[in-house]
Amino acid sequence: MLFNLLQAAADTAALAQTPVQQEMKLSLIELASKGGWLMIVLLLLSFVAIYIFGSKWWMIRKAGQINRNFIKDIRDLIHDGKIKSALELCRKYNSPVARLIEKGIERIGRPLQDIQTAVENTGSVEVARLEKGLPMLATIAGGAPMIGFLGTVTGMIQAFFKMSTAGNNIDITLLSGGIYEAMVTTVGGLFVGIIAYFGYNFLTAQISNLVFKMERATIEFVDMLHEPSEN
Repeated sequence: MLFNLLQAAADTAALAQTPVQQEMKLSLIELASKGGWLMIVLLLLSFVAIYIFGSKWWMIRKAGQINRNFIKDIRDLIHDGKIKSALELCRKYNSPVARLIEKGIERIGRPLQDIQTAVENTGSVEVARLEKGLPMLATIAGGAPMIGFLGTVTGMIQAFFKMSTAGNNIDITLLSGGIYEAMVTTVGGLFVGIIAYFGYNFLTAQISNLVFKMERATIEFVDMLHEPSEN
C-alpha cells in the first residue's frame, strides 16, 4: 500500500512538471513564428543589415591597410625625379590614401592650387564610396522598431477582436495568439534595430578614422611639393 502511494505521488509530480518541461522546450524558431508575417519582414531586414555591415567593414578594413613608409617612399621617388615609379607604387595599394596621392602625382607640374583641388575632389569621391550603404543601415535601425510596434498594435487589435466576438465565453487561449504577436514582434523589431544602430555607429567611427588618415596624407603630400622649392 505504501508503494502504491509513493507511485501515485511520483506520477502526480511528473504530470505537474510536464507543462513546464514542454514550455522550456519552446525553440527560438517556434517563438518567432508566433509573431506573424511581420517577423518575415524583420528577418529580411536583419539579413540586409548584416550584409551591409559585413561588406562595409571589410571594405574599410582593406582601405586602411597601407605601409607606414608609403609617404616617405613617395617623397624619395619624387625628389629623385622618378614620377613613373611613384605612380606605380600608388597603384600597388588598393587604398583611398594611395589613390589621393596618385591623383596628386598625376597633376605635378600644374599650379599647386589645381593639385590640391584635384586631391580634395578625389577624397570626396572616396568618402562617398565608403559611405555608400550606410543610409540604408540607418533606415533599418530606425524602421525595424517601428515595424515591431506595428506588430504590437495589430496583435492587440486581434486580441481585442477575439474578446469582443467571444461574448461571455472568454478564454485565455483566444487571447494568446494576439498577445504572442504583440510581444514577439516588439522584441524582434528592437533586436534588429539595436544591431543596425550599433553597426551604423561603428562603421561611421571607422570611416572617420580613415578620413583623418586621408587628410593627414594630403597635408604631407602638399608639404612635400614645397620642399624642392625651399632647397
